[in-house]
Amino acid sequence: MKPLFDHYDYLIVGAGLYGATFARQKTDEGKRVLVIDKRPHIAGNAYTYDRSGVTVHAYGAHIFHTDDPAVWEYVNRFGVWHDYIHRPKAFYRGKYYSLPFNMYTFAALWGVSTPEEAQAKIAETRLSVAEPANLEEQALSLVGKDVYETLIKGYTQKQWGRACRDLPASIIKRIPVRFVYDDNYFDDPYQAIPEGGYTAIVARMLEGIEVLTGVDYFDLATDDLADKTVFTGPIDRFFGYKLGRLSYRNVRFETEVIDSPDYQGAAVVNYTDQDVPYTRIIEHKHFAPVDVPFTVISREYSAEWQEGQDPYYPVGDAANSALYRGYCDLAKTRPDVLFAGRLGTYRYMDMDDVVKAAIKESREF
Repeated sequence: MKPLFDHYDYLIVGAGLYGATFARQKTDEGKRVLVIDKRPHIAGNAYTYDRSGVTVHAYGAHIFHTDDPAVWEYVNRFGVWHDYIHRPKAFYRGKYYSLPFNMYTFAALWGVSTPEEAQAKIAETRLSVAEPANLEEQALSLVGKDVYETLIKGYTQKQWGRACRDLPASIIKRIPVRFVYDDNYFDDPYQAIPEGGYTAIVARMLEGIEVLTGVDYFDLATDDLADKTVFTGPIDRFFGYKLGRLSYRNVRFETEVIDSPDYQGAAVVNYTDQDVPYTRIIEHKHFAPVDVPFTVISREYSAEWQEGQDPYYPVGDAANSALYRGYCDLAKTRPDVLFAGRLGTYRYMDMDDVVKAAIKESREF
């Protein structure tokens, strides 16, 4: 596929939530915009598809939540959103626990019934350290040994592929602990799942905008194609890995149709035992309930990213942070390019932050 025109005001690399929001903003300003994506679909990691009536989150669970009324009003322009309260569970050695850590969790863990009892149990095993040297010390200083070993250690080591004592303390700067019976995972007042899935929302954002999927930026002759480029891919890839490769974690999804109306009774269950190979199981119909006699689940397996795979989570340790700063210096030599989104800025971003950043940066760039 070739672009319709010889020249554009903006070339946007990536048809995910950031690229779609930026493209919508600039198109509404009267700019000529081209959006490309190397994947065969739009919506990036938020891509959803229909499987016999069940909306499947192809790249893992995505729950839109925000405390910003302006962002909430903005996304509602593009579709109907249904209220959804996220109540994930953790499974460890035959027993379920409530997330985030709250009185339901502590009741299951210790049999306690009051906040005072729960606080006392945490205090018994909490590590007293002024400056935690690694993630293990950080977690032990915040929630103590029982919570750490049951609900944090195994899951975290599977997710990052490293021992907790070899991970920086900064990964978990804080751990939400609630001494009330409240299992609402997010505190934000606006929490929802879009009717028809996220692909439908992004498609409406991109209405009237030229979009080419299955097109890799590095295979496209771009020298004179646009005045400015918005690049939401990996910043190190843009510069040909000139300074070295940034590290990422990859996620592999194993999706299966189960001949049962309900598999686990929850949208997300984390498997915190180190011996279980996957990190969690998603049951998609619990995000948007439908009356069908089967269900669809996805098991998630975390692994080190390899060339040719989709990078997911930046490994924000000291070495990678320093390398990213070097690429930021290189980016200053390209004022015609905006490096944006999760991969362009080498950081994890919630969906509302992605939308907010795209709106703000579309005004500035």
